[in-house]
Amino acid sequence: MQALREVEGRAIPLGLKNVDTDVIIPAHWLKTITRDGLGRGAFEALRKDPGNLFDSAEFKGSPILVAGDNFGCGSSREHAAWALLDLGITAVIAPSFSDIFSGNAFKNGILTVVLPQEAIDRLMEVAQTDPIHIDLEAQTVTTPFQDRFEFEIDPFRKHCLLNGLDEVGLTLARDTAIATYENKSRAELPWLAKGTGVAA
Repeated sequence: MQALREVEGRAIPLGLKNVDTDVIIPAHWLKTITRDGLGRGAFEALRKDPGNLFDSAEFKGSPILVAGDNFGCGSSREHAAWALLDLGITAVIAPSFSDIFSGNAFKNGILTVVLPQEAIDRLMEVAQTDPIHIDLEAQTVTTPFQDRFEFEIDPFRKHCLLNGLDEVGLTLARDTAIATYENKSRAELPWLAKGTGVAA
């Protein structure tokens, strides 16, 4: 997982409430055996409109999505986070998120920023013409017009995102402690290592 400290660029001003995971990535895309290419199916129903935001020259490749309440509701499919990443989105700003989506997003290196509706309304306005800047270290969202919105984030999630640590990375970071425990365990409880293929 790549470290995420700041995200800056044009933001897609979606603004829709209750965008569920089937809207983010329709079920027929779940048959794939790879994450690559899921961006093509992201928001497929919305992108059937020739004037959609996602494929417009102005917003194509934008790293930020501004959405409405309850973003990511519906099923627990992790493909929703994969599709957003493949589309180039690394941060979503909304008044609220589905807990499962928020967890999946975090585990895949996507920052979910919760801000009140008034802030969302302002960012939707700014996104029409100008970039938005998110600073995870400072926990702020700012605009070129001196707007500054502070957001809360779980300290553990912040640490992981700042350092690019997914579950595998967290485990590897404890490699020395794990090896020390295993060596001590083999010395003190040798019978546990029998039959495991691990030398006592």
